[in-house]
Amino acid sequence: MPSRTGPAVPARRRVPEPIDRTPALRIIAGVFKGRRLVTPRGDTTRPTADQVRIALMDTLMPRLPGARVLDLFAGAGGVGLEALSRGAAEVVFVERDARAVAALRENVAALGVAAAARVKRGDVLRELEGLYRAGERFDVVFLDPPYDAGLVETTLESLGGGGLPLAEGWVIAQHFTKRAPAERVGSLFAFRTRRFGETTLTFYRCAAAP
Repeated sequence: MPSRTGPAVPARRRVPEPIDRTPALRIIAGVFKGRRLVTPRGDTTRPTADQVRIALMDTLMPRLPGARVLDLFAGAGGVGLEALSRGAAEVVFVERDARAVAALRENVAALGVAAAARVKRGDVLRELEGLYRAGERFDVVFLDPPYDAGLVETTLESLGGGGLPLAEGWVIAQHFTKRAPAERVGSLFAFRTRRFGETTLTFYRCAAAP
């Protein structure tokens, strides 16, 4: 007797959700202390480790209340959202990866900080030009680009010559320890480093205009 069930239907392949909701990233201190953040799946972004964020924020704390912060290569927003938690007035996030931007927007919504957070999806160097033309200026700029893409140097060159950091503003570059950027880049002068094994933070101050 012929089968009445018909041909077998292949099982649908389950597509992984682009956002990882495992609570691996959290706000360390401030008004949102302990709140969990989602991150994008895969290895296209690299969240800044808690140890590095703690050292970064402890150094920045006197400058954060009321500050305008620019978070470049922002990923899921761990650094910029930490800055908002600790009193920054506004953060502009720039990130190119679609999955990271989706996670970042979800984190902004979950924390209820949409009024103080602007998310820009696009190439960082192109977005820097747009921000400068729009008259944007920042007290603190943080950048954590992919270590193997040579973007630390090119981004610093853009910041050092473009006028986005305010006079006496700070620019902090996270980079591979063995590939330290120059101590002077345009108007930026390095004045401090913090090392964490293969990762180093280099702090720059923007010289005041003569």
